[in-house]
Amino acid sequence: MNLHPNPKMQNILIVDDEEIVLVALRDTLLREGYQVVTSTNAVQALSLLKEQGFAVIITDQQMPLLTGLEFLAQVKLIQPDATRILITAVLSLSTVIDAINKGEIYRFIVKPWLREELLATVKNAVQRYELICKNIVLQATTLSMNDQLQKVNKELEQQVAMVAEKNNALQELNETLRQNLQKSVELCVKTLETFYPTLGSQARRVYELCRAMSGNLNLSDAEQQALEISGWLYDIGLIGVPRHVIRKWELEPHTLTEQEVMLIEQHPAAGEKLVGFIHTLGLVGPTIRGHHEKFDGSGYPDKIAGEYIPWTARLLAVAVAFAESKHDPNDTLEIIKRQSGVVYDPEAVRALLRSLPKANMPKRLREVLMAELRPGMVLAKEIYTSNGILLVPDGLKLNETYIDKLRNHNKISPIAQSLLVYC
Repeated sequence: MNLHPNPKMQNILIVDDEEIVLVALRDTLLREGYQVVTSTNAVQALSLLKEQGFAVIITDQQMPLLTGLEFLAQVKLIQPDATRILITAVLSLSTVIDAINKGEIYRFIVKPWLREELLATVKNAVQRYELICKNIVLQATTLSMNDQLQKVNKELEQQVAMVAEKNNALQELNETLRQNLQKSVELCVKTLETFYPTLGSQARRVYELCRAMSGNLNLSDAEQQALEISGWLYDIGLIGVPRHVIRKWELEPHTLTEQEVMLIEQHPAAGEKLVGFIHTLGLVGPTIRGHHEKFDGSGYPDKIAGEYIPWTARLLAVAVAFAESKHDPNDTLEIIKRQSGVVYDPEAVRALLRSLPKANMPKRLREVLMAELRPGMVLAKEIYTSNGILLVPDGLKLNETYIDKLRNHNKISPIAQSLLVYC
């Protein structure tokens, strides 16, 4: 059973066999406006979970009948979207990390906890749950829009067949469809950017390259549209991949587990399904699905080679390789040219080289942790306090003073938004 309470309700379940701890946690969270349900018995709490939905579930590790990890493992089956937090005094760090990596818990809090740390963790946990709920709504909205577009298309076809004199009206309706499609694409990009900010910035860079190539090549209208829309949505399938896995893939891909590699390698296929709402542009899905295939057949998800890979997917592959590279642009071009005929289609590489001068690409962004801030970094997005007051403007070149200011403020009032800097 997958229950979803109204995210505004912010329901929290606390399970602990020690009454004094239970009361302390309950009173602390009630004062912050959360709705709190408590239980001293893990087995009874499992029954409660089958009747009521919760945004966050907090449990102690040392309890009779079930340990905290055993309890949360069952919680995951009953309410998989709920954010699970473990409170512990003595527990192997490796055990906790393993539980986090397997998705059984979101965070753990060590006894005795700091009130500020507890509240920051709970706030982030609630925000995570709300984002999951919003993504579910967005997916439902996308499906609904798909149905609406199909109905409009059918009406258009009937009008064209019945009355040729209504060409002007037909053009207006087609423009409406184009705008609806653009809004649908923008909605998907916004969802992607909300989920993982750097994916949105990378999509803008890839789109600019795709637009330059589509204007510089002898593509059909369908290919041109498919390539440009795929430039926006090529990574939409990553919405189904946990954020920490995406970050590992970006920074340390060699540390991915076998299961995480499988998740990553399925994202092009997932992306193909998610863009099914663009039914009038059937080439978008195959383009997204094929952009991680390699010219020699060693790519994923289908391991197809050469001309079996759609031409637009081969073009998208070189655009993604250039836009996402962490190397200097000249070095990146040399790497791509060396891999021509093996990873990339030689014709696609030549198309990239010819189109680059016409591409107006934005700067690369990357998300950093507070501890990773260094003097000389330039903020790509302004930073606000929890009260909405501007703390540091975008475009600022950081120095030690600003970094200390941010870190000190973060200790007092944690900064929840992502920290984005120009590469």
